[in-house]
Amino acid sequence: MQLLGLHHISLICSDMERTVKFYTEVLGLSLVEKTVNFDNPKIKHFYFGDEKGRPGTLVTFFEYPTLPPGYMGGGSVAHFAFGVENEAELLKWKEKLEVAGLEVMGPKDRKYFKSIYFKDPDGAIIEIATKGPGFGR
Repeated sequence: MQLLGLHHISLICSDMERTVKFYTEVLGLSLVEKTVNFDNPKIKHFYFGDEKGRPGTLVTFFEYPTLPPGYMGGGSVAHFAFGVENEAELLKWKEKLEVAGLEVMGPKDRKYFKSIYFKDPDGAIIEIATKGPGFGR
């Protein structure tokens, strides 16, 4: 028995239209599925990922427009990360995000990779990290 890796991550947004615009237009993800929360069909549940919606590329959002903003604490996610091939690609992303009006921190040297950080419209922290140099195993 073995876990294969991450399948998807799900977050909560307050405005699905704004979320769609950010994740498709700014980050270039494909909107691969529009559905509802199967536990509460009144709530939208949208999936973003690569063009085929492959597991491991998926970020999903539930829309809850009336919930208060979250805060960091036990049980919360600090951030999630997308990967890029190398530092040159990372710097291109930094420039693109700044042109889009986002505040970008980094690049930061994390010993095993380099990364930048920024926030989505609801304040979720997103990291973009290079593939290497890796963990040296």
